[in-house]
Order: sequence, then structure tokens, then C-alpha cells
Amino acid sequence: MLDRKIYQMYKEGCDVSVFLRDQQRWIEDAQIIGIEGDVVTIRYEMDEDYENSSWEEFVRLESIGAVSRKLACVPRGNTEINVSEDCPEAEQIYPRRQDQD
Repeated sequence: MLDRKIYQMYKEGCDVSVFLRDQQRWIEDAQIIGIEGDVVTIRYEMDEDYENSSWEEFVRLESIGAVSRKLACVPRGNTEINVSEDCPEAEQIYPRRQDQD
């Protein structure tokens, strides 16, 4: 079941988080860029000491314990969340008027 989910996320090209069982660590904001047999290629970036590093790892399918994707995010703190009225007028969707019947 997990291998089908990994293949689906590979085809969609979405950002994922992958848990590696054998290393007991998460790889976050990664992309699955290839699957060949039981080897999965994962690409991700890391910020360390003001340097951006791009990494590719080849991981065996059996060492992947979990894979997930972020559905949405909401900022923490005292920030005001935008609602539909805050959208630019060109992007607003107006409800159909009932008197058009």
C-alpha cells in the first residue's frame, strides 16, 4: 500500500515528508524524483549556516516508514487570516443571483 502511495506522489510531483525507519529521521519538503525497482530517489534542500545545499538520496523502499504531504498551513501568532473579501476583486467568485431563473 505504501509503495502505491509513494508512486502516486511521485507522479503528482508534490512536496512530501519522508520518514526513514533505519535512520529514525524525517526528510521534509522533499520531492520524489525517481523510482527504479525498490530504490526511491529523493531530492531536498537544506539551509545550514547561511548556505543552501541541495541533496539527492537513494533510499530503499523497505526503509521508508511513512510518507506524507502538507495539505495546508496557517501562520501562528497574532496574524490576521485573509478571507474571501480580502481577495482582489478580479479573483473573487460571486454567488449566482437567484433572480436569474
